[in-house]
Amino acid sequence: MTIAVPEQQTETRRRELAAFLRSRRERITPEQVGLPRGPRRRTPGLRREEVAQLSAVGVTWYTWIEQGRAAHVSAQVLDAVARALLMDPTERAHLFALAGTHDPRSGPEYPVAAKTALKVVERLAPYPASLQNARYDVLAANRPYAQLFGDPAELPPADRNCLWLLTTSERWKRDFLDRDEMLRDLIAKYRAGMAEHVAEPAWKQQLNRLLRASGEFRELWERHEVAPMSPHVKRYRHPRVGLIRLEHRNMWLAPQSPAHRVVAYLPADEESEERLERLAELPDERPAG
Repeated sequence: MTIAVPEQQTETRRRELAAFLRSRRERITPEQVGLPRGPRRRTPGLRREEVAQLSAVGVTWYTWIEQGRAAHVSAQVLDAVARALLMDPTERAHLFALAGTHDPRSGPEYPVAAKTALKVVERLAPYPASLQNARYDVLAANRPYAQLFGDPAELPPADRNCLWLLTTSERWKRDFLDRDEMLRDLIAKYRAGMAEHVAEPAWKQQLNRLLRASGEFRELWERHEVAPMSPHVKRYRHPRVGLIRLEHRNMWLAPQSPAHRVVAYLPADEESEERLERLAELPDERPAG
């Protein structure tokens, strides 16, 4: 599935795609793909007809792609060409981005968090902090986060998601005093973010799972509301230290997909800061629920 863009951007993408394919074709030698070089080869790298042969794509169609004349290139053709040109994951991602098409080979995203990001999350203690992606999956969290919200590591990977927990977790429904407002806001943010990822399986799978699990989610989703990312103060009730008011702050680690961010929960007043310090002194005994 392609993403609709203005005509001027489409033309630019076609030219960039054509230039990128030519550059990749010219760097691959015949020997690398099992073809004979022959005595009269003048073209650096592979010929267009050789790429077409290796990828089982028509010569005319491949030529049009390299000339920037192809109106739409399917994911299947891009996949075949990427394989023929021996593209590595970075090159392949760039190819599909230029074509404005989702890569069918991309799988669920549960990456190993970078060590530097993990250090940032840990060093923010006694403030709760987590590492999240654009879909609000919690990829890592520090001890204060686990004490206040529950330890994500104790959940199945598919459940380590803020939207899923706000929708289904009894603990979050009980302890998040602004839960209803938070859910509406997060659904609106998810809809806004999904506009750039509408063809990606991981986003669609998560959405479908939520739609099946919750009538409340379905009703809010059907409102078609969107909202921007913005700082805000929310109230949390911890069974042992009481009410804590926190302001959410996002620190982005990458400007493009997959866009990971450190989400820090900063005390909104002195009383909340004192209670976070008390929470940090408690042993790791989490309340049931």
